[in-house]
Formats: sequence, C-alpha cells, structure tokens
Amino acid sequence: MYKNSLLLVLFFTFSLYANAFSQGFLRADNKNIVNGSDEVVILRSMGLGGWMLMEGYMMHTGSFAGPEHKIRAKIVELIGETDTDAFFDAWHANHCRKIDIDSLAAWGFNSVRLAMHYKLFTLPIEDETVPGG
Repeated sequence: MYKNSLLLVLFFTFSLYANAFSQGFLRADNKNIVNGSDEVVILRSMGLGGWMLMEGYMMHTGSFAGPEHKIRAKIVELIGETDTDAFFDAWHANHCRKIDIDSLAAWGFNSVRLAMHYKLFTLPIEDETVPGG
C-alpha cells in the first residue's frame, strides 16, 4: 500500500546518492554542502509535491482546492469510499515509479524532495489508541 510505495521511492532516492554515501554522509561546511572527502556537492533536486501529499494549489483542483482531507472528501462524495481507497492506492503506486527516478538521475538530478503526509506513517490522531502516542 502506501508504505510499500514509500519504501520503494526511498530506496531509489538513496540510490541516487550512491556516490555520496560511498564517501560518507553529506554535511554543511560553512555555506557549502560537502561529502566525506570534503568535496563540494551541489544538490540538483526535483520536488515531487502532490504525490505523497496532495495540496489543492499544486493539483489545480479548482473549486475544492485545499488540504488533502478536503480533496479526499470530494472524491469520496463523487465515487464512494471503496473506489476512493482504490484510487489512492493506485495514485501512490503509480504517480512516481523507478523509471521516473531513473529519468531524473539521467537528467542530472541527484536528489528528490518528497512532501509526505503523516498518515502514511501513523494512525490519524483520532484513531490513536494512546492519546499523544
């Protein structure tokens, strides 16, 4: 489901950094980002907003622009809960795939920014078994 898609993307994102990881983690050195050999690294990144976190302003959703829960509510209203669940499963599985990450790397990008919704990692706050847990 969502977590499998997330793990796949994180794996491929980290594979873009294979060269940097082979020389150690990246760190700040004054105004530069450097690798373990103190070589300056320029991050060339693409933001994948709208995939793991839908925002109306990014999605151009028109009259129901707003946060993801409002977009989801409108989709539920249009096609029902079951089909909405199927839609989001397909969305997360196919919006960005290995071939897309490979293309980004081929085009010279070496990092990916993911906007992620907390519900991909934990229960919604109203469903937590331990308050604040």
